[in-house]
Amino acid sequence: MSVLSLADDFPPAPREEWLSLVEKTLKGQTFDEALVSRTVNGLAIQPLYTEAPTNPRDLRTRDAARPWDLRTLVAHPDPKQANAEILKDLEQGAASVLIRIDPTGQNGVAVASADDLARVLDGVLLDLAPVALEAGFLGPKAADWLAALAKGAPNAPLALHMDPISAFARTGAAPGPTESHLISAATVGARLHAIHPRAQLMLASGTVVHEAGGGEAEELAVMSAAAIAYARALVRAGLSMEDAFGSITLGVSVDGEYFTGVAKMRAAKVLWARLTAACGVTVAPTIEARSSHRMLTKKDPWTNLLRLTAAGFAAAVGGADAVVLGAYTDALGLPTTFARRQARNTQLVLMEEANLGRVADPAGGAAYLETLTDQIARAAWGGFQAIEAEGGLIEALSKGEVAKAVFATRDAWLARPQKILGVTAFPNADEKPVEVETPDVAAFAKAVPELRIPGPAAACPALTPMRLAAAHEEA
Repeated sequence: MSVLSLADDFPPAPREEWLSLVEKTLKGQTFDEALVSRTVNGLAIQPLYTEAPTNPRDLRTRDAARPWDLRTLVAHPDPKQANAEILKDLEQGAASVLIRIDPTGQNGVAVASADDLARVLDGVLLDLAPVALEAGFLGPKAADWLAALAKGAPNAPLALHMDPISAFARTGAAPGPTESHLISAATVGARLHAIHPRAQLMLASGTVVHEAGGGEAEELAVMSAAAIAYARALVRAGLSMEDAFGSITLGVSVDGEYFTGVAKMRAAKVLWARLTAACGVTVAPTIEARSSHRMLTKKDPWTNLLRLTAAGFAAAVGGADAVVLGAYTDALGLPTTFARRQARNTQLVLMEEANLGRVADPAGGAAYLETLTDQIARAAWGGFQAIEAEGGLIEALSKGEVAKAVFATRDAWLARPQKILGVTAFPNADEKPVEVETPDVAAFAKAVPELRIPGPAAACPALTPMRLAAAHEEA
């Protein structure tokens, strides 16, 4: 067969000629003023891309039937109700669960002992269904509780997700020196690694930055700095460099800006490749993507289904290993059975009907996305180097350097005119209240186990979560 090239009949069009034609239509504005937009981090978004840098690509084969781990979040304060939600989720399509632990019941399941966690996981086959934890400074104790429950299943794919640095950044305080909490988590992790070699020990996450209003570059810079801090601690605790990096999960947030989300996911992998190569190891990244809470609205919460679907799309196309999509009512309260089903089914449709996992790195080679990936990765690497120059992430948080960058981006977000569907754009005049769960938290509250480690208490400017729609809703 002969190949017919239509372009051969036309002379090549230099970019300068194209720009001169474009500028004639701009009525006195420059090209940059009229057609180039910028993210809150200052990254330029061009109207046209014809070439792009080459980024490392993740071309690992994915399971066509289950290309990523559909993970659901459980945070009901009643351990019995939490158990019922877990079993329902696993029966109805979820592959794993993320248990948010808070003994007081204010912001998670009221678990304060191994027995409490056993009630939450009653009937769950730990060697088949990965269980992930979110326990803040309680992480090492919760990790021991979960490991004890899985003592008969040494190959259980546990996700212990110890992450004391995020707890420090979110609350702005630590019960004792933060470095001591890091050492404690690493010591527990190294001990449990010998018993459960498939367990993911630490979560290196930048989601606390995202939820406080930070941009993509700040989020990935903190994620990278956390990964290095945890790898160092695990190596000091006795793990090899390869085992240390292999026991770390990267935590990335995704929101309704799906192109940015795809590029951010891919940039996280670029940064991971750079970090591991610098440490002399080759370890594939494990990424848990969580849907953004800051993007959610209280007004017309049904529109959150669109935002969550876009976030799930970005996570899947970006190549997440596990995806946690919240419920459309999360800005209002705990989800009902219906809201939880919507969260599960959104992922099932993306996975089984849209078939988003059947292509490895579908964004690879797209000039816009390759350029945006490169821009985010370079900006994040610069932020990571700045954090390391301060003495590491704990020092940068304590000195307020991380908060300074995050709050500057947050203020830039809030200063921009925002079109928020259901709030500032197309508000629903006939909006009706939606149902949420309203449990009696006090009925389940338990005493918080002792968390203090000897030494002076640490403090930093707290990266308090925010919602972009909150100010507009209050107005």
